[in-house]
Amino acid sequence: MTDVADSPSIRRLSEWDAAELRTLAEEYGSPLYVLDLERVRQNYRRLAAAFPDADVLYAVKANALGDVLSTLHEAGAGLECASAGEVKRALEAGASGSEIHYTAVNPPAGDLDWIVDAWEDHPALTVTAGSVDTIDRLADRGYDGRLCLRVNPGIGAGHHEKVRTGAAAKFGVPAERAVDVLADAADRGFDVVGIHAHVGSGVSSDQLDAHREFVARMGDLARDVAGVVGGLEFVDVGGGFGVPYHEDEEPLALESVADATRDALGAVDARLTIEPGRYVVADAGVLLTEVNTVKDARETTVVGVDAGMTTLIRPAMYDAYHPIRNLTADAAASSGAGERETVPQTVAGPICESGDVFCADRELPVSERGDSLAIGNAGAYGYEMANQYNSRPRPASVVRGDGDVRLARRRETVADVMRPEREARRTSVADRKTDDPRATDSDNDPVR
Repeated sequence: MTDVADSPSIRRLSEWDAAELRTLAEEYGSPLYVLDLERVRQNYRRLAAAFPDADVLYAVKANALGDVLSTLHEAGAGLECASAGEVKRALEAGASGSEIHYTAVNPPAGDLDWIVDAWEDHPALTVTAGSVDTIDRLADRGYDGRLCLRVNPGIGAGHHEKVRTGAAAKFGVPAERAVDVLADAADRGFDVVGIHAHVGSGVSSDQLDAHREFVARMGDLARDVAGVVGGLEFVDVGGGFGVPYHEDEEPLALESVADATRDALGAVDARLTIEPGRYVVADAGVLLTEVNTVKDARETTVVGVDAGMTTLIRPAMYDAYHPIRNLTADAAASSGAGERETVPQTVAGPICESGDVFCADRELPVSERGDSLAIGNAGAYGYEMANQYNSRPRPASVVRGDGDVRLARRRETVADVMRPEREARRTSVADRKTDDPRATDSDNDPVR
């Protein structure tokens, strides 16, 4: 097991074993997500070492695979959940209520119903509310347990405007109203335990001034709140620690971030809490895909692959850069067959959208039909944001851990995509048969 001191702060795509990845693609098919659980542990340990005086909660939304959650729970991490479904996953991974924070945004009624039921069995669960209305809805359901308030500090940062949450009206109670809201919650019988805010996702080294200002505002607020409602257990400053997606981008100086965070927070009688997600899993995963089409277009060479924006949506949604490596070309070069010429190529998926591209005019070794490509930093927000657009099944996932590789999530089939419709038809047939004994499955279910 690799010690933190021996673990590099970033794992580049070039450092993955090309032969092993090609073997996995051959064995499990393509597209395929590959996740290294030991790298997940290393990244968590690095965070825990940099923030020894803080509670580290993994943001489940980055990658909710059960193997990831159980690995991190066993390593000592708590789990921050954005939905009732994620809370259920956390409990199934072995976490107790005291190790789980439920931090939802505009939670649906069904989620709140489920959470309150779960709280009755796990009374140490912490619920974070981002509006007075949500607090009212919790009270209406009989919840008076551990309450954290999400505040809006009025300052945001992150890799794209769509993930800068700290100043977005959608998130949290305006900081200037937080003391009154928490005082009222305490008067109503809630167990007020903390305040929470999140500046944004993918914060880079050049955005640390915004991070420091955000944390300083949280420290000021914590001292104001403590003077009115008494001491808090924790001040949660979220996560957002970025990772370098470009090959020439330097990794975040995590120890400097930790020092700056503590200095900016100042003296508070509460424990610092952080909620990293991307930092823990991004470089622990790759997406494997196969070249199926090579086309000379007017201004570029289009390389068609079997993964697309349904498999990894970040390039289409955020204009995100992901490194790409031709594993077949690298293997050939390693065997002495010589290196392929590099030419500008546009790597595109099979989805009927012009935005379905992983890169445009990027210099890569000449691609040939059947080549295996690897897309790096796919461990965060890859499968979690995958979808079934164009009726495309989601890919399989394999995990590496303890010297073994195994299937962690099977590949979907078209039958899986269609199953909700088929089940609805069968239910409809059953209902009609109750009312009309003349109805038959063969009359109403064309799937049979």
